[in-house]
Amino acid sequence: MTKQEDARRFKLGKLVLWVVLIFVAVIQLFPLIWLFNFSLVSSTEMFTSGILVIPEEIKWSNYSTAFEHGHVLRYLFNSVLINSLAVISVVLISIVSAFAIRRMRWKLSGLVKTLLLLGMMIPIHATLLPNYMIYSQLHIKDTIWALLIPYVAFSLPQGLFLMIGFLESVPKEMEEAAVMDGCGIYRVIFLIVTPMLKPSIATVSIMTFLNNWNEFMMARTYLSTPTWKTLPFSLLDFTGQYRSNYAIQFAVMALTAAPALLVYVILNKHITKGVAMGAVKG
Repeated sequence: MTKQEDARRFKLGKLVLWVVLIFVAVIQLFPLIWLFNFSLVSSTEMFTSGILVIPEEIKWSNYSTAFEHGHVLRYLFNSVLINSLAVISVVLISIVSAFAIRRMRWKLSGLVKTLLLLGMMIPIHATLLPNYMIYSQLHIKDTIWALLIPYVAFSLPQGLFLMIGFLESVPKEMEEAAVMDGCGIYRVIFLIVTPMLKPSIATVSIMTFLNNWNEFMMARTYLSTPTWKTLPFSLLDFTGQYRSNYAIQFAVMALTAAPALLVYVILNKHITKGVAMGAVKG
């Protein structure tokens, strides 16, 4: 077989690969395209025979109505606040726990690590009823803690798993040198170790944010007043007033999905890079 034939086969294989990848990407992106398309039409234009609709007039007013009457700003603030606190808590606890498990010598470190990582096997919604009863007894139902506690608890095992993998790549000699220079344990963790864990911190932060952003079942179960309702509630509250106006409901869904989509698109490389590095180093 000549080099020219090899080159042709290589180009053909590359072309086939690109066609397959583009086809898969279109399938994956179609629900978003469909959602955005139906959010810009009138309600009467939605009931057509085609999968997508070419509107006679683009209805940007659907978004202004959704934004005004869907309490988007208030629920968006609640979502950002709760998720930000969850991300900060998960990152801090993951760093400290990973350091305690991998660097400190104590008999139960392996058992504690196993117990914490077992949390990855428990579905978050399996604890709905027990948590509801506990929160009722503690009188913290319908508060920020009702969401913050399970969001942190169920994001922690994944964060700890990634942090432990990255911590293995940090040279112990640097920590020992810092101790010799008089650094205490907290200065070693936060001034020496933490800066070296930046890729892992970015990955854990993004994945925690995305996992909790669209969570609705717990928020629906534990919250009864608008005080701490999150962004997915905007659609639920909107359907009552605009039950027959499906186009505006699609606009609300698009506004709800937009923040998480933007975060994923902008920071996707950090997610894939962090997970790959953690898997290799762990």
